Amino acid sequence: MTSIDRKSRRASATDHLTEIVSRKLIGQTSAISGILPYIQMHQAGLSPEGRPAGVFLLLGPSGSGKTKTVEVIAEALHGSDKNVLRIDCGEFQMEHEVAKLIGAPPGYLGHRETHPLLSQAKLNAATSERSNLAVVLFDEVEKAASSLARLLLGVLDKAVLRLGDNTTVNFERTLIFMTSNLGAREMLDSITPGFGFASMAGGGDSSKRKLESIGMAAVRKRFAPEFVNRLDAILTYEPLTKEQLCRILDLQIEEIQRHIDRRLGARAFSLAVSKAAREFLLRKGTSPEFGARELKRTLHRQLMQPLAALVAAGRVPPQAAVRADAPHSGEFVSFRISRPSRTQLRLAS
Repeated sequence: MTSIDRKSRRASATDHLTEIVSRKLIGQTSAISGILPYIQMHQAGLSPEGRPAGVFLLLGPSGSGKTKTVEVIAEALHGSDKNVLRIDCGEFQMEHEVAKLIGAPPGYLGHRETHPLLSQAKLNAATSERSNLAVVLFDEVEKAASSLARLLLGVLDKAVLRLGDNTTVNFERTLIFMTSNLGAREMLDSITPGFGFASMAGGGDSSKRKLESIGMAAVRKRFAPEFVNRLDAILTYEPLTKEQLCRILDLQIEEIQRHIDRRLGARAFSLAVSKAAREFLLRKGTSPEFGARELKRTLHRQLMQPLAALVAAGRVPPQAAVRADAPHSGEFVSFRISRPSRTQLRLAS
C-alpha cells in the first residue's frame, strides 16, 4: 500500500467518524470539535508519547448528552456503544473502596479474590478490530473519594497505572472521559430565570461563557490544580433546546423501528408516531432540570411496553401499520392498527 493510499484511508476513517458523531450527538457541536482532533492525532500516529490519547472532563446539566458523547464515540470507533470500560464513581465514595480499581497487594487479605477493575486485559477488551483505541469512562467523577483523583494523576501524566501486584497498565492507547455534574445547578439557575424551554434557548456566546465560568469555578474548588492541569480539555455542555430535543426524539423513534425490525424479522410492523403524540412524549420525558435523561424511559413505558402487549396478544399482524397518537384521556399513548393489504403480504412472503 502506498503512502497516498494510507492517507486516503485515514481521511476516509476520519470523515466517517465525524459523520457518525455529528449525526448521533445532537446539540453539542463544541464538544465534538473539542474531542475529534485528539482521535485524529491518534489515527495519524501523532499522539504524544507517554500520555493517554486524550483526557476530557465533561461538565453540564443532567440530560445534556455527556454520557451519550462517550457512547457515540465508542460506537464510531468500534461499531458498538458497549465498547466502553465504565467506572461508576458513585461506587467509590469511601477511600478504601478506591483500592478495588487496582486490587490488593500480595500478602493482603483478599489478594487472590480481588481482581482490579483497571487491568490491561480489561483495557484490551474495550478495543476492537476496527480500532486499538480504548474508551474509558469515569462517570460522575466528583462522587468518588479524593484518593481516586490522586490515583489518576500518574495515569493522566505518564499513561501508567501501577496495580496492587506491582504490574503496570499502559493507558497510551486510551481516551479517558470523566463526566461530572459540578456546577450544574448553578448553570441552570443562571440561564433559566423562569420555567420552560423558551428560557433555555438562544443563550448565545455570552451564555456559553457564563456556563464555562461556573463550571471551571466548581472544578477548581473540587480538584487540585495538578489534577486540572493534566486534563486535555474541559468541555461544558449547554442545556438542550426544544428543537434539539425533538431531533433526539426522532432518532430514538427510528431506533425503536430498527429494534422492531431486528427482533421480529418477518413478523415486523411499521410504527408511526403522530405530531401530537411526539409533543406528549416530549412533555412526559423531558424537562429543563433533567434534559433528555428520562426520554428513553418514557418511550419504553409509553411505546415499547404497550406495543409488546399488543404483539403478545396477537393483535398486530405481520406487516401491519401501527400509529401512535396522543392520549384521548389519561396518561398513555393510544394506538391504531391497520392490517396489511394482500399485496403487502405477498411481497413480504
